[in-house]
Amino acid sequence: MTEPYDPFAGIPEGSRVMVAFSGGVDSSVAAYLCKEAGFEVTAVTMSLPGTERFQGERAVAAAEKLGIPLDVLDLSREFEDVVMRRTWEEYAQGRTPNPCALCNPRFKFGKLMEFAKEKHCAALATGHYAVLLKQPGGTGSVLRKGVCAEKDQSYFLFGLTPEQLSFACFPLGAMSKVRVRELARSLGLPNADAEESQDACFAPRDGSNMAEMLRRHFHGPVRTGDFVSTDGRVLGKHSGIHAYTIGQRKGTGVAMGTPAYVLRIDAERQTVVLTRKNEDLLSRTVLLDPPHILHEAYRGLRHFECSVKIRYRSRAVPAEATLTDSGSCRLVFQDPQRAVTPGQAAVFYDKETLIGGAWIRSAEPFHKED
Repeated sequence: MTEPYDPFAGIPEGSRVMVAFSGGVDSSVAAYLCKEAGFEVTAVTMSLPGTERFQGERAVAAAEKLGIPLDVLDLSREFEDVVMRRTWEEYAQGRTPNPCALCNPRFKFGKLMEFAKEKHCAALATGHYAVLLKQPGGTGSVLRKGVCAEKDQSYFLFGLTPEQLSFACFPLGAMSKVRVRELARSLGLPNADAEESQDACFAPRDGSNMAEMLRRHFHGPVRTGDFVSTDGRVLGKHSGIHAYTIGQRKGTGVAMGTPAYVLRIDAERQTVVLTRKNEDLLSRTVLLDPPHILHEAYRGLRHFECSVKIRYRSRAVPAEATLTDSGSCRLVFQDPQRAVTPGQAAVFYDKETLIGGAWIRSAEPFHKED
């Protein structure tokens, strides 16, 4: 960014701002920055299924330290029905879901935002590392990558609506994680050096397989099947396709002499196809669900060039997107990509600006003659 980022642009001075609050370092520093900007700050957190997943004491302690009121919304049953069940259903179909991108439009920027409006707040602030530029006169918003590339979280926000963006506020958009922790230490926040979570908020604390945890939680059947080679030979048995993802190398228990990777997952046949060739994992053409376009300049376009991230930690790479007559989207990468995974999100960018995104349906194998 060439100009200083003002995360509070367009929010009336002295108005009430609600912070989506977990008590972690990011949401705590976001709340502090809102207070420093002169707003009346209040916080809200949502409880999740299982006491081990809802760290209410942490949120209460951090809110008290900051001197802000905290509301707790019990959304555990809805969260279980909407996010956790959908996540399990995706795993059961051999897809690899992204729970955070599923959650944001429905809960953090859905239920919590509705609550903020009921409390007559002018904005809902979160601890996301993303830049939100409000257009003059309330004519729209532009979502950009966070200035700190390692922490950019715009990928998880592709599913928001323009209305949700217009009410959102991202105080950490121009900050690095190092600076956020430094500020938290200077404030004496108890969570300043807390370990950062890398998984979904309902992932098992002991690091065990989340898909298996969800299968048991929703009483899914144990559906065993075969590991097979690319030429159809049976290589061994597995205890459920939900435990595997495209590109996975470890954990199959199949000895093939050289490292073997998960190439395909067939939910109908309950088979997991393995390959020893890394190049088999390459795809250049990908089919997506109907895209969700946030950037106004791209709405209505049937074809456009962009850069695309196919998972949160991947870099954005050049591609062309074309809408089909059925409404789905065909994505062709400039260079073949490895382990394109159904269920993940493909998120489109114009340099640093988010265009939109879509869920990945399938990927076509790449052949060198292509």
